[in-house]
Amino acid sequence: MTVRVPAKVNLQLAVGPLRDDGYHDLVNVFHAVSLFDEVTAEPAGAPAVTVEAAPDAQVAIEGVPVDGDNLAVRAARLVADRLGVEPDVALRIRKAIPVAGGMAGGSADAAAALVACARLWDDPEAPRLSLDDLMKLGGELGSDVPFALLGGTAVGVGRGEQLSPVEARGTFHWVFATADGGLSTPAVYGECDRIRAERGEQVPWPQASPGLMAALAAGDAAALGAHLDNDLQAAAVRLRPSLSRTLDAGRGLGAVGALVSGSGPTCAFLAADAGHAADLAASLGGAGVAKQVVRAHGPVPGAIVV
Repeated sequence: MTVRVPAKVNLQLAVGPLRDDGYHDLVNVFHAVSLFDEVTAEPAGAPAVTVEAAPDAQVAIEGVPVDGDNLAVRAARLVADRLGVEPDVALRIRKAIPVAGGMAGGSADAAAALVACARLWDDPEAPRLSLDDLMKLGGELGSDVPFALLGGTAVGVGRGEQLSPVEARGTFHWVFATADGGLSTPAVYGECDRIRAERGEQVPWPQASPGLMAALAAGDAAALGAHLDNDLQAAAVRLRPSLSRTLDAGRGLGAVGALVSGSGPTCAFLAADAGHAADLAASLGGAGVAKQVVRAHGPVPGAIVV
């Protein structure tokens, strides 16, 4: 059973105050884009996982765990537990989503494993796990997993796992600039808290941007670009100062919007249209500010069986 699953970019990531449990309340506007991983599940004698790069995808897979720490393996075990079967499955992950790049590649793989294993083990005539059930299981694995199942464009609240689909008219064209090495998500959140403490900021309750919602509904790339926002960006740039140069290069080359994707370090640039995206990618690729430059469009569907 093979399932294809998309990357995401955060159009808005509003981070609320630090809670007593160590998390933050978020408003997270997710947007699924056409960079895809594929996860294949097949019966095996014991849980196992292998990882390879998709053809023509220059993703560094050396840091992806190939044991029980892989989120896809945890997803398989969770499905097996809910269905009362042994988690005897071999997972093969073919990656095109940047690793540790703020585009939820690990969460996407977990979402794909949920769907693949449910199809492999559940009763097709009377399935016990619905999409809603898989969404709930995904929320147990991580805040970004449910959106990878849903796809499209959606607002996530709470830790980001409580989703409401959002109308997005037309297609938006993106250029992504990847960086060498990743950034630790907990480290970026911690740095965000330190920056706020240094500034003595009164952190407001996170809210979705009305301007962003209007731009999505209108399919207006320029307006969307003007409203892209990420509360973690300052922290990511402080931890990886070279990101500032990458963002400045993209803006200088005509991107209608630019931001760090999620906790970074991938930088996302919004183009006016497909032709503009091609030109921007070529120019950015020659600027020497990124390890790799890739194009994508969105929104696209979530996890689908292929």
